[in-house]
Amino acid sequence: MSGDTDVVTNQFTLINEQETINLAHAFAFACEATNAVNKGLIVYLKGDLGAGKSFFSRAFIQNFLPGQKVKSPTYTIVESYKTSTVTIHHFDLYRLCDPEELEYLAIRDLLMGSYVALVEWPQKGEPIFPEADVVIELQHPQEFESENRRVEMTASSVLGGAVVEQLMMNMRK
Repeated sequence: MSGDTDVVTNQFTLINEQETINLAHAFAFACEATNAVNKGLIVYLKGDLGAGKSFFSRAFIQNFLPGQKVKSPTYTIVESYKTSTVTIHHFDLYRLCDPEELEYLAIRDLLMGSYVALVEWPQKGEPIFPEADVVIELQHPQEFESENRRVEMTASSVLGGAVVEQLMMNMRK
């Protein structure tokens, strides 16, 4: 863990797609409220195929760019979306054969300035991809014998801790 913070983990149970959208929007709001979007925030999205990583990412991006068509970067590896204040990079490393391929994408240039990086399949980018500030793990309902989807959100840096704490404060209101 980077920084001087305790690991902050929260679990959510989502009963439908709308709740996933609501969580993604609340997370986006927390990123803005803590100014994390201007500091460079790295978010790892973990889970099996079909767990909802791309769905969450799409909702997050559409919070900043309503109506924006958001395609999965499965074949392009990264899609970037510029807003007036931040660039959101949506990475899908599923088809990455070697982490060194990230160097050809000029990853160091992408991860500069005001940005949020949403990274699906982050383990495929190790050790090239920087550590996460927040890890979001999505689980299929059948993984825990329920119709609901479970989401675990873990802050792993001071910046990530501020975002998750803000999210939790907003959700209690």
